[in-house]
Amino acid sequence: MNVSDRLDNPVFRLVGSVADSIGRPCYVVGGYVRDLLIGRASKDIDFVTVGSGIELAEAVAPAISRRARVNVFRTYGTAQIHHGALELEFVGARRESYRRESRNPIVEDGTLDDDLARRDFTINALAVCVNAEGYGEVIDHYDGLGDLDRRIIRTPLDPDITFSDDPLRMLRAIRFATQLQYDIYPDTLDAITRNAARIEIITAERVKDELCKIMRSPVPSIGWELLRRTGLLRLILPELDDLKGVDVRGGCAHKDNFDHTLKVLDAVAARTDKEWLRWAALFHDIAKPVTKRYEPGAGWTFHNHNFIGAKMLPRIFTRLKLPLGAELHYVQKLVELHMRPIALVEDEVTDSAVRRLMNYAEEDLDDLMLLARADITSKNEAKKKRFLENFDLVERKYEDIRLKDAERNRKNPVDGTEVMHIFGLPQSPTVGYFTKSLKQAIKDCEIDDTRPAALRYLLKLAADAGVPVVNPPSPEDLTD
Repeated sequence: MNVSDRLDNPVFRLVGSVADSIGRPCYVVGGYVRDLLIGRASKDIDFVTVGSGIELAEAVAPAISRRARVNVFRTYGTAQIHHGALELEFVGARRESYRRESRNPIVEDGTLDDDLARRDFTINALAVCVNAEGYGEVIDHYDGLGDLDRRIIRTPLDPDITFSDDPLRMLRAIRFATQLQYDIYPDTLDAITRNAARIEIITAERVKDELCKIMRSPVPSIGWELLRRTGLLRLILPELDDLKGVDVRGGCAHKDNFDHTLKVLDAVAARTDKEWLRWAALFHDIAKPVTKRYEPGAGWTFHNHNFIGAKMLPRIFTRLKLPLGAELHYVQKLVELHMRPIALVEDEVTDSAVRRLMNYAEEDLDDLMLLARADITSKNEAKKKRFLENFDLVERKYEDIRLKDAERNRKNPVDGTEVMHIFGLPQSPTVGYFTKSLKQAIKDCEIDDTRPAALRYLLKLAADAGVPVVNPPSPEDLTD
């Protein structure tokens, strides 16, 4: 197979020409080739040469530009060149061996065959020649092309050895299956299950990176279900694994909260790319296993699971090396509040109830409502329709309230200058207190936003505070 017609960036000819000039075979390998073949955009291009990748990079840089810089990583035998939006990486072909206590390989110089054999999956073990002779030819020793057609994730060598040597590859298999929506080959999947315990030698940071890539995928539930099936979830995030299963007592069963969570997650992912909103969906019911109780006559209850779930998150975020700043606080807020929209629509949807919800959620109200909508996974279509229609009503009401608030905020029936005149005050905290109180009273609909109502409110506020009136408004000013 030849793909020269797809190598439309001049950099491939340039690198190939430089490699020819110093007598080096050179190939594009790995993820870029995979993405090229499936029509997926990629900005990172890995070149492999037989010999020193650093020497090739140093020869390529001046051919690209006099200003091109080579970043050398001699410990790893690699070099990088940034070229426009592209990142070019150069490495010498190598073979690897592993010690059981570490995923860091012992690296030796090798052939192209050695280099392809060490790749994690067949679809990543493809190479394309960029030398003039053979330009665009695909080298495929492990039927990676066939696995691309079959949409299969499979290791080129024995999967037990592959995953035992580098357990991170188990997470990468699941991540690729999620991103590409491919199946994991049965033998490969079974090997992940057999080697799951090896994940303990992988740093939490590396695990976190793969989980975040799963979470950013179009259908993230694929990855989380594979993590559960292989036993990795029990080791990485046992609180989520605990959601799986259905208990029956007194003829009463609750729903499978793990399956429900994945439905909510996918529903959110279908509507937004916001990664931390997706994490909130994943964690929204995280405390249900620890709050689950069976009450005769009432059935299964999960009282306060939203509050307890929010309290569990700092420990989980710390263990997973997820950020502990604004992202954590945002996820905590949504987990804690995710029941409020449902509780609101079960009663009469009043302006005051909607305003309370707005005050709790603040700038995250739209995200909260998106999560609340996704949380309605009932198979009872009539019930689902009723909830969603009530959510529509809530959203109409808070849009109306937002418009009213914006209008009120634009109006200033009595400003600070007039407050100082009426009460004979200089600029002071008291003036600020009066004007802010007036603004809040109008916003909360305690008084109308007219000048007479504002003046009457200020006179009462002054009387309560013991502030004398020096220049009282006229009776006409106080009459609507």
